[in-house]
Amino acid sequence: MTDVLPTGERRQLAPPVIDTGAIGWMRKNLFSSWANGITTVVLLVAIGWLLSWFLEWALFTATFTAPNGQACRGHGACWALIHEKYRYIFFGSFPYAQHWRPLLAVVTMLAMLVSSADRRMWNSRLIWIWAIGSFITFLLMFGVLSFPIGLFLTIAAVVGGIGMLVRGAIAEPVELNAWRALAAIGVIGLLLRIAGVMPAWSLTIAAFDYVETGMWGGLPVTIILATYGLVFAFPYGVLLALGRRSKLPLIKGLCVGFIELIRGVPLISLLIMASVMLPLFLPQGTSIDKFLRALVAVILFAGAYIAEIIRGGLQSLPKGQFEAADAMALSYPQKTILIILPQALRVVIPPLINTFIGFFKDTSLVLIIGIFDFLNTANQALVDPNWAGFPAEVYLFAAFVYFIFCFSMSRYSKYLEVELNKGTRR
Repeated sequence: MTDVLPTGERRQLAPPVIDTGAIGWMRKNLFSSWANGITTVVLLVAIGWLLSWFLEWALFTATFTAPNGQACRGHGACWALIHEKYRYIFFGSFPYAQHWRPLLAVVTMLAMLVSSADRRMWNSRLIWIWAIGSFITFLLMFGVLSFPIGLFLTIAAVVGGIGMLVRGAIAEPVELNAWRALAAIGVIGLLLRIAGVMPAWSLTIAAFDYVETGMWGGLPVTIILATYGLVFAFPYGVLLALGRRSKLPLIKGLCVGFIELIRGVPLISLLIMASVMLPLFLPQGTSIDKFLRALVAVILFAGAYIAEIIRGGLQSLPKGQFEAADAMALSYPQKTILIILPQALRVVIPPLINTFIGFFKDTSLVLIIGIFDFLNTANQALVDPNWAGFPAEVYLFAAFVYFIFCFSMSRYSKYLEVELNKGTRR
């Protein structure tokens, strides 16, 4: 028995199988014409040949265990080199028996970064996570930490000042007085310390054997330079961007000159200046740790580029947003932090992440001043004459590790861009 359709209506038939599913997609995108079909076949054959050659070299004829490089000759990839040298590649010259310390430091930093990627943590909890995580990281790497009283007083002055600026117009009197007291304690304490009235007290924590930064290397160095370099460069870049848009000629001129000066020279030149020239201007007997000098150079260089990216985001905002913030009688810090910057940063997420990825890879330039990051320790693994002659395996392994970090940042950028623009998509 067949169904009878009302008069004037037609039965809706399913589309042909050849136009839907995987076959339909291939016909539309890969074999839409004779030229496209021939190109697709040629590329598939080339990719298949390259893939078969790579698998033959990397897996089927590879050597995974060997006493030395000589035993790998005449075979495929020599992954035995990675098996033999992986601890040096990851941790450099750090004392061999204590490699668990940089390993836990890397795990701690990765946990901090993963927590920061969760939007539910974008509150005061994130500050505590980074404070505790940073303390654990550097305690594991150094083994001994010393905190002078000047550091605590500086933190008190900065936190109190920021609290007064941000919460000044909306905080209760009790909260506002607390911010004022905290800032006053910090400023007065610093003045007394500079005058020599307050003793040079310090808090020392010695949990493990001390390891100087000259023995650091490998993945911890790369992550520390990239993470803390960009963490400190970001607020510094924001201040430069705001200063460049300032209506005060002196502030604007200083910011423009500084940004153009830093962006006009390569990072290597800053690293050489920090390593070679800076000690010449210090008083005799005074020295600054080489690792810290490299970190400061990375911060200065990254901050100038971040400033220009954020300035583009600020210029993209309509003038009405600034006028609306002024109509609400918000102070300049409140207007900037609560209204302007959140919108500007949302616009520039892709170029910001692109800059972060670039600087994560640029940490390998610190070799010029004698610091061995992950890529450089991987390169040093080839110096051993017992394993000489297998650079492809080492660089392929290093590229794989870099790809994991960079691809993760890229995917998170895409996710964050979609999430923060849900209310503005049309």
